[in-house]
Amino acid sequence: MASLEYSGLILVCVLALLSCTVTARPATFLQDFRITWADSHIRQLDGGRAIQLVLDQSSGCGFASKYQYLFGRVSMKIKLVPGDSAGTVTAFYMNSDTDTIRDELDFEFLGNRSGQPYTVQTNVYAHGKGDREQRINLWFDPAAEFHTYSILWNHRHVVFYVDEVPIRVYKNNEARGIPFPKFQPMGVYSTLWEADDWATRGGLEKIDWSKAPFYAYYKDFDIEGCPVPGPANCASNPSNWWEGAAYQQLNPEEAKRYKWVRMNHMIYDYCTDKSRYPNTPPECVAGI
Repeated sequence: MASLEYSGLILVCVLALLSCTVTARPATFLQDFRITWADSHIRQLDGGRAIQLVLDQSSGCGFASKYQYLFGRVSMKIKLVPGDSAGTVTAFYMNSDTDTIRDELDFEFLGNRSGQPYTVQTNVYAHGKGDREQRINLWFDPAAEFHTYSILWNHRHVVFYVDEVPIRVYKNNEARGIPFPKFQPMGVYSTLWEADDWATRGGLEKIDWSKAPFYAYYKDFDIEGCPVPGPANCASNPSNWWEGAAYQQLNPEEAKRYKWVRMNHMIYDYCTDKSRYPNTPPECVAGI
């Protein structure tokens, strides 16, 4: 009996030790990110586990990851500018930081007049080709509390998620001659800035500086991907979790939610904009 009790005690100790080794401490802002402009307009909260971005008439602000990544998943919880936020843009995106042949995956949250729905615009740049905007109206108030925004990027597709609900899928159609971002690593960026020449109702609604300063909040910074520089074979490793079978396509429940978003909340799709594209873009024909 004593030996059994002793063995049980050892097992408890081993399990406790393992739980300590696999439980990472909460990530802080400065572990993975750096301020890119207007450091006086970015304030760390909760010991660096959250931040506040500030926009006023003197400046907006921005931050970026310290490293670039090639494939993976990035996620942040964001609470957007409340009230009359017309003319403001809060952006969360990945960018290759190259001048001519740019790859970029965008979330842009377009401010509104009080009482109107918040619009999120997504865009995809691949090998320098962009102008692939889609817009949806969010089905909740994103300024009332934090919501999770994520980008999954693997060899098969790019998926934009809001609270784990897919709102956009951009598939790899290289076999049809359509560019797909897969050669250039990208950093993770975010900005809060004034864009009242286009952000709200195409620029009809201007920013009301009497409501300034404007605040957006971020927390739970999560980046899982292949850092560059890093192991050369990481990005091509099929064992990376984001390349697994479960992430090669939407599962049935995700597909159902995706259809619901597109049917009920999409307000603009470049694929159907005949004034800009009299001939349907090839990726739209191929199925995005």
